[in-house]
Amino acid sequence: MLLTVIVPCYNEEEALHFFYREMEKVIGMMQDVEFELLFVNDGSRDKTLEQVKEMAERDKRVKYVSFSRNFGKEAAIYAGLQYAGGDMVCIMDADLQDPPSLLPEMYRVIVEEGYDSVATRRVSRKGEPPIRSFFARMFYRIINKISKTDIVDGARDYRLMTRAFVDALLELGEYNRFSKGLFGWVGFSTKWLEFENVERVAGETKWSFWKLFMYSIEGIVAFSTVPLSLASFGGVIMCGISALAIIFIIVRQILYGGSAYGWPSMVCIMIFLGGIQLLCVGILGSYLSRMYLEVKKRPIYICKETNTTKNEGN
Repeated sequence: MLLTVIVPCYNEEEALHFFYREMEKVIGMMQDVEFELLFVNDGSRDKTLEQVKEMAERDKRVKYVSFSRNFGKEAAIYAGLQYAGGDMVCIMDADLQDPPSLLPEMYRVIVEEGYDSVATRRVSRKGEPPIRSFFARMFYRIINKISKTDIVDGARDYRLMTRAFVDALLELGEYNRFSKGLFGWVGFSTKWLEFENVERVAGETKWSFWKLFMYSIEGIVAFSTVPLSLASFGGVIMCGISALAIIFIIVRQILYGGSAYGWPSMVCIMIFLGGIQLLCVGILGSYLSRMYLEVKKRPIYICKETNTTKNEGN
């Protein structure tokens, strides 16, 4: 049994030593499993690639794929899935916020209980800024109400998958990727393991509030068309309100006269309606921009160098 651990890396030179040491402990506990550690260097600007190459020289289990520039974590995950040669594949962050100690239990669940995937979720957001936690919870509430794909609150990308599960993911070659949604969309039986939030072992998070916000928009647009319906529904409602307001003004003018004055209120109404229109245009633009990127058929990533090969069939 070969198990590939995919590790997306972007400026993780400070954490790699700690990660490798923890993985050695786990590998020692799972002696009946052959391991492949696949590091995907996502255009790091520090010495991440150099450290990975040094590990590869010492340990033949270490493989790497290095991008020509930063393409983002989603591209790194997709590349890892393409290059993974294992019968089982695990995705894990290098900062140890995904505890490697859970891997033996995840492996046991798949082997003994027959699941296709074992996923993880945080049950707390200890150490995270309160406003960030609030918006994260709101995102999961919203997307689960407007999308048919189940996306679990607190879900991590950290999961162990069978080869069938991985092959299904690779069938989804879309450019705009939202893995948390893709994992749920392909189906298969999945068991969830819960754990307390763990602080980064070293380095700084690469996810600013703005990046997380844009990533959430990506997820909503990728897995729901409800915003388009809301834009149309809002337009109908505003047209109805405007028609009633016109009738009210005409009747009031006929009955009382001189009641149609009040340009400040008219300006406010015009600005309000203009804002609604711009919002609807913005929603349409979000969907069109993603269609534009898809039809260009650009590669999800560009590999600059590697010491391994793509899995056959991918």
